[in-house]
Amino acid sequence: MEVVAILEACHCLFRLNISQYMDNLLTFSITVFTGFFAITNPISNMTLFLSLTQGADERTKQDINKRANIIAFIIVTVFVLLGKFIFELFNISIPAFKITGGILIFYIGFDMLQSKQSSVKSIKHVHIDENIAVSPLAIPILAGPGTIVTSMNFVSNVQPIQIFLVIAIFGFMSILTYFTFRLSNLIVKLVGYNVISVIGKIMGLIIAIIGTGMIVEGIKISFNL
Repeated sequence: MEVVAILEACHCLFRLNISQYMDNLLTFSITVFTGFFAITNPISNMTLFLSLTQGADERTKQDINKRANIIAFIIVTVFVLLGKFIFELFNISIPAFKITGGILIFYIGFDMLQSKQSSVKSIKHVHIDENIAVSPLAIPILAGPGTIVTSMNFVSNVQPIQIFLVIAIFGFMSILTYFTFRLSNLIVKLVGYNVISVIGKIMGLIIAIIGTGMIVEGIKISFNL
């Protein structure tokens, strides 16, 4: 009887640990999705896509759309997978990265709250050809410094399954962005630029909060708080 009771207790403890682990992964996934959605901001960025591809035929627009999202996904995936190697190569500490990255993210969010186009994503005169899929669409609009810093922050000091989740979630975001750009004309007609501007401000607030959280976390790690 004692052996049975011990086995039952172990089984219950195992189920509890699994449940807590799954809850942690779910919370982590929601946090990652929210961060990526705010920083990539497909709703606001589709207006940039429309302005950059204005005058192009529909096939060219969709080719640019597809290439930009694929390139952005590859760039972020490379930084996610090689993040720790980059830290070691340049002797970058986790606290320093979080604090510096947090300042950068906060700056981008603050610019969005002020209804400014962040200088990190500044766009000059661009000719309509498929090269705009690489720059400025993939870099720096979809996979700019803010996106890269955010992705590397999510995978600093985590388990392999969480790294996989970050890549998968950004892949989902790339697909979501692709369809948002694809339906951009229809969305703008239905929603209007004013609503899109409000969404941009909300995303800016979320980004600024994420940046502040990174700074606080970096300070905590630095001083073992």
